[in-house]
Amino acid sequence: MTQLKPILSHLDAIPSTPGKCKLDKTSPYHSTFHRLRLHSALLPRRTLWSFIFLFLILLFLFLSPPSATSSASNASVNGGKRRSLHTAAVVGPSLGPNWENRAWASARPASKSGLSVLVTGAVGFVGAHVSLALKKRGDGVVGLDNFNSYYETGLKKARNSLLEKSGIFVVEGDINDAALLRKLFETVKFTHVMHLAAQAGVRYAMKNPMSYIHSNVDGFVNLLEICKAANPQPAVVWASSSSVYGLNSKVPFSEKDRTDQPASLYAATKKAGEEIAHTYNHIYGLSLTGLRFFTVYGPWGRPDMAYYFFTKDILRGKEIKIYEGVDHGTVARDFTYIDDVVKGCLAALDTAKKSTGSGGKKRGAAQFRIYNLGNTTPVPIGRLVSILEKLLRVKAKKKVIQMPRNGDVPFTHANISLAHKELGYKPTTDLEAGLKKFVKWYVGYYGSKKKSAW
Repeated sequence: MTQLKPILSHLDAIPSTPGKCKLDKTSPYHSTFHRLRLHSALLPRRTLWSFIFLFLILLFLFLSPPSATSSASNASVNGGKRRSLHTAAVVGPSLGPNWENRAWASARPASKSGLSVLVTGAVGFVGAHVSLALKKRGDGVVGLDNFNSYYETGLKKARNSLLEKSGIFVVEGDINDAALLRKLFETVKFTHVMHLAAQAGVRYAMKNPMSYIHSNVDGFVNLLEICKAANPQPAVVWASSSSVYGLNSKVPFSEKDRTDQPASLYAATKKAGEEIAHTYNHIYGLSLTGLRFFTVYGPWGRPDMAYYFFTKDILRGKEIKIYEGVDHGTVARDFTYIDDVVKGCLAALDTAKKSTGSGGKKRGAAQFRIYNLGNTTPVPIGRLVSILEKLLRVKAKKKVIQMPRNGDVPFTHANISLAHKELGYKPTTDLEAGLKKFVKWYVGYYGSKKKSAW
């Protein structure tokens, strides 16, 4: 941690059949039953049996134990975590008793021309930045995130604090919870959905493949089902990925290139998402825009990304592994700074046409678009490390190894001409300038924590 002060200075302060009942003569209920039997000659037989039946019901209710279901429900209300809204008992403490009012207020734009946007994955890296940018310009925003533990939840909570300070309400819940989504759409008439919730990462798919199906396929379908049934239907912009290009060798990658050779399960689920989206557009008239992100980096980033864990390990004096391709080939990425990606996301929302369906029925042809959002300048991983060494003023302990077969691809390179033409997308931040801002944030964020946090 002693290295933090000089680094800061160097950077310019940069979620049955009834049984027979035989009463014991010693029972307090025996005398009552005996009196009923003595009076049977005076009462019609039907009336007598009615009294007996009523008595047995009261006896059963008196002797039966408390309901397990009721107990479980009470336990859930008082102490458990609740992440859905389909009954009053499960509106959790994370939402609060007035969550509907909070959601409505958060979704209300500053002007009549403003958007009302549901941002899924709102406390994620891109989600937090997009939410803040929307709110800053006067749009209404409601976030949705399950705060999963794929990477440190503390970072997600810190991002959520930033959103709360800006007046953005984040619902803690899962996109697979149809009741939750349905209730949200009943509460707020969203004009747009910015769908950024997903299981990210290429390598993690080898450890937990089902998480990718759950989030990237099942979750996306669930969200689209709710959107198609909404009235009015919102326009949907969602995050695809440059990973869909897979083993494509033609560069730069264009939206017209083939995307049927995924190199990882993550890429396959993202490609499946594009095909699913097209189906909902064709059948139900949903306006859908997919954005293929290219290696997004910057402050408040994801700890599973190379630039992030390289910074961590360099500062801790740990060895970092740098991949190389076949025959010592260069591995390069089209690193795209977060602010540039956010501008592309907002432009996609602004240019999205209204959905043409209503209550699940298509009324006419609807807009469907796919765009690359990259920087158009691939940078070798070795160069990335050199820049970090310079900014951190620490020499990295490097070990060059051949890229394993874990789903990674040797290079990415975006052709952004279509995004430039139709969205006005134009990235302006080069890697060194972007990393300088990241390092300043990283040192400031972790520098106030104990050394064990590194």
